[in-house]
Amino acid sequence: MLKQLIADGFGQAEDYNCAEKIIRGANEAYGLNLSEEGMKLAGGFGGGLAIESTCGALCGAVMALSHLLIDTVAHQSQELKPMTKELLEGFQAEMGSIYCDALKNDYRTPEKKCQVVIEKAAEHLDKLVSRIQEESQVEHQGSN
Repeated sequence: MLKQLIADGFGQAEDYNCAEKIIRGANEAYGLNLSEEGMKLAGGFGGGLAIESTCGALCGAVMALSHLLIDTVAHQSQELKPMTKELLEGFQAEMGSIYCDALKNDYRTPEKKCQVVIEKAAEHLDKLVSRIQEESQVEHQGSN
């Protein structure tokens, strides 16, 4: 899904930053139907919020989860916090950090930039979105 899309070069020609690659790729891979204006909101999250703080790819992934799990406001979603926690903790367990500066030190190269990090964020998001979609199908089948 998203990981493969990004591995195939999604967003490179457009020079999307890490957060943009995730949210724009998620829009395509998962059929989120986000507007161009909405996707532009991710721009400032790249580069760890421009100060090498929380990884922009993870911020983009949380944006996609939010879109999928929130009906009106975040406090009404029972799934958002646990799934966000699962995303971040799973990523950190595998990559060693959720912070841009540490991730750049460990994984960024001049040739690939942060591609490894972005693909790993996409992989973790893919797992969660697959679960969301499966649960949605089960609920839909149960209501028929």
